[in-house]
Amino acid sequence: MTERTREAPVLAVRDLSVEIEGRRVVDGVSLDVGRAEVVALVGESGCGKSMIAFSIMGLLPAVASVETGRILLGSEDLVAFDEEAMRAVRGDSMAMIFQEPVSSLNPLMKVGEQVAESLVVHHGVSTAAAWGEAIDMLRQVGIPEPERRARQLPAELSGGMCQRVMIASALISQPRLLIADEPTTALDVTIQAQILKLMKDLRGLGDTAILIITHDMGVVADIADRVCVMYGGRIVETAEVHEIFARPSHPYTRLLLGTIPKLTGQRKHLLRSIEGTVPDVSEWPSGCRFRTRCPLADDACANVPPSLPVAGDEAHQSACWHLDRLAEVA
Repeated sequence: MTERTREAPVLAVRDLSVEIEGRRVVDGVSLDVGRAEVVALVGESGCGKSMIAFSIMGLLPAVASVETGRILLGSEDLVAFDEEAMRAVRGDSMAMIFQEPVSSLNPLMKVGEQVAESLVVHHGVSTAAAWGEAIDMLRQVGIPEPERRARQLPAELSGGMCQRVMIASALISQPRLLIADEPTTALDVTIQAQILKLMKDLRGLGDTAILIITHDMGVVADIADRVCVMYGGRIVETAEVHEIFARPSHPYTRLLLGTIPKLTGQRKHLLRSIEGTVPDVSEWPSGCRFRTRCPLADDACANVPPSLPVAGDEAHQSACWHLDRLAEVA
């Protein structure tokens, strides 16, 4: 355990469960993000990662609701906040980089105004000064001709540029907590590296806690301190990043890492994949939810759902009944 995780976390999610029309899409999730720490939440699409982010930000759709649990930003429980209180926190103490930047930006506002907005609303910065800082931030996220681009509407920019505008909007206020939902998906590798460096600099200079949601294990290896692996609405493994890559302790994590293309070995071969798909929330199996795709599954997996920690210590936890057979998972 690192020094920063021994401190009181910036974000503490405790036993969070979220339901959509009576179906539980997030089931008893707990996680911490410490000061100046980057925690990666990884897993396939449909595992519930983004629903956790929306719960923290108070942006769940009308059909969804937090059924149980606490979301602590410092000492404040965000679950108890009404919308007015959440608006005061969003864009100031915490910010989010959304997965769909084009639909998340206001189509009627110049992008420079959107980047500058949090400085004006939450920090009392003058419009002129905030505009100057917005242009500087657009430059930092790799937007060419930032003075001209700041005066354009989102529809005049490419999808990749809109993503960078979203990132600039989230970073400009130096929030205590930054949530990044697939922040580099629409970007080429050069800009991706630039954005990841910006996020590293932010956590280093301002002690910002970062929760990054991704399926890109390359991004995880580059930026994360700790990793939470999620499947079927539950966290199935959590450990420091070097432990996850060196000693994955859940069959799902091992198979997930096995899908990463390798630069060495046979040049012509099919990319590996995990058989099957993440089941729909209405079809989650009993017991361990990964058992329908797991090569180690047996009757014990069907009867009793494993939960953290089945085994391991406080720093590395895994929810699997068959840790002694992990070597069988190729």
